[in-house]
Amino acid sequence: MQRLAPALRDDEVPLDLISLIKTILAATKEISFRVSQAHLGGLMGSTLDENIQGEIQKKLDVVANELFKDILLESGFVKAISSEEEDTSVAGEEHGKFIVSFDPLDGSSNIEINSLIGTIFSIHYADPDLAANDPDQFKQAGTKQCCAGYVLYGPSTMLVMTTGKGTHLYVLDRTHGGYLLVERNMQIPQDTQEFAINMSNQRHWQAPMQQYIADLLKGEEGPRGKNFNMRWIAAMVGDIHRLLCRGGIFTYPTDNKNPDKPYKLRLMYEANPMAFLVEQAGGLAVTSEGRIMDIDPTDIHQRVEVIMGSKNEVEQCLSYYK
Repeated sequence: MQRLAPALRDDEVPLDLISLIKTILAATKEISFRVSQAHLGGLMGSTLDENIQGEIQKKLDVVANELFKDILLESGFVKAISSEEEDTSVAGEEHGKFIVSFDPLDGSSNIEINSLIGTIFSIHYADPDLAANDPDQFKQAGTKQCCAGYVLYGPSTMLVMTTGKGTHLYVLDRTHGGYLLVERNMQIPQDTQEFAINMSNQRHWQAPMQQYIADLLKGEEGPRGKNFNMRWIAAMVGDIHRLLCRGGIFTYPTDNKNPDKPYKLRLMYEANPMAFLVEQAGGLAVTSEGRIMDIDPTDIHQRVEVIMGSKNEVEQCLSYYK
């Protein structure tokens, strides 16, 4: 098994990017420890505050965000950061080479039940012509990401990451404190019999998604001619990890529950990094109108429709929109 840095050097990743990745992973190791000790350290439950998304913050959300923000801004590598928990971008080193978007603790509704949660991150090169405090730094399409990944805090702490040369799986070895490469070039099976969707929103979906899911539920007696299983972890990191390991389709489609917010997931620090990982593993990551990573962002907290996973199943889903 290889340690992180040798594995990255095999992919010819620039040394300054390797240093930034190591900085990010230092924060995830501390978050992993805080998550494991949350019941004992008084970090369970919610605060009385809402974040910019209008969501009540969990205590661990706040701790994870502060850890990430502090370690990145002190590193000297980062020109600016954006986070799910911050109102706008936060300036770093004016001459920093990179910008980082992150969801410090995805799936935080799972904290109280000791279920899967994780950290998602996305790295772009900074625009040297824009100031560090200019939020327009982050108006870059997902195709311009130089690295994306997530860390899953489960029975093992796992890192899944890409720098554009395949999607690789690492596991945190607590005996020496480093991430070890355990699987290079993960590949998503092209066909699947598993789907992940929040069925509680079914009545609010558009007609094409209603029909697609209805046909899956009809099983081998229906038009698809095979039975499907539904899986739903309520944390994007968990659902995407499952489909990377064994295939599947994950979707958070457009709905009309709140006309002002037809989409759930954030483009910059959820959809784009996961799309990069899925595509590098041979899957597809789209909206009903096109590729996720081709979207030109208009806002740091922009939300989008998400359909991603096994290539043939995503294409089947899209056929319902034609």
